[in-house]
Amino acid sequence: MKDMEKAAKFLKERDYLLITAGAGMGVDSGLPDFRGKEGFWRAYPVAKKLNLRFEEMANPLWFDKDPNLAWAFYGHRLNLYRKTSPHKGFYKLLELAKTKKDYFVFTSNVDGQFQKAGFEEEKIDEVHGSIHYFQCVLPCRDEIWKAPDTAIEIDFDTFRAKEPLPRCKYCSSVARPNILMFGDWKWIEKREEKQRSRFLDFIERAKDSLVILEFGAGKAVPTVRMMGEDISFAYGAPLIRVNPRDYEVSFGNVSIASGAEEAIFKICDIIKNI
Repeated sequence: MKDMEKAAKFLKERDYLLITAGAGMGVDSGLPDFRGKEGFWRAYPVAKKLNLRFEEMANPLWFDKDPNLAWAFYGHRLNLYRKTSPHKGFYKLLELAKTKKDYFVFTSNVDGQFQKAGFEEEKIDEVHGSIHYFQCVLPCRDEIWKAPDTAIEIDFDTFRAKEPLPRCKYCSSVARPNILMFGDWKWIEKREEKQRSRFLDFIERAKDSLVILEFGAGKAVPTVRMMGEDISFAYGAPLIRVNPRDYEVSFGNVSIASGAEEAIFKICDIIKNI
């Protein structure tokens, strides 16, 4: 409880809130976090049959080599994210964020859960892109577009997406999600570049009274952890790391071994009594 109280004190005292989040943020909503190959294989048994790790499956080469398999994987995730409701912790976190002079979200998640929970689109940096936007696999031009509402139909016996596959609205080649994949040289990053510009503007404004609240950011792809640590070190901003496993922090910061939803409610309850 001492760590929770320390976290609540930092959050009460600081004027600006940076929320950083990895895949663990969505676990309480029922979303998989693909922790380790066994976790990935539980979510996608066909990947186990093919002996493919997440890093190998989440590769743009499949859209050239076997687009029906690629779209089975990404189509299932798109359908899942559309159906999933953010857990109550998202909404409680938004209440906390709105008490600050300003807030921003930096996330590696591509699921759009923060937007669905009501966080402002202009205050989110999706560093790996979003599954809710498509682009051409070639790409034929430097353009992206919002994903159509139509669900991707999947044959789960063969784990292949049924025709018709999503197509580029400009050249009719196969389309793909506007997500930064592993070994990806074709990702169109113009949307994320605009998000990053707004994020950096926020940090410049907030740096003298900033607190960082991190959720579910793992070590396998440490983008989120490193960003929070770098900003914390550069500006002396306290970092509160919430993670049931990888919760270690440097001296002076706060470590909370917990899932996101539980920690958010406990911290907010303590803040009310400060």
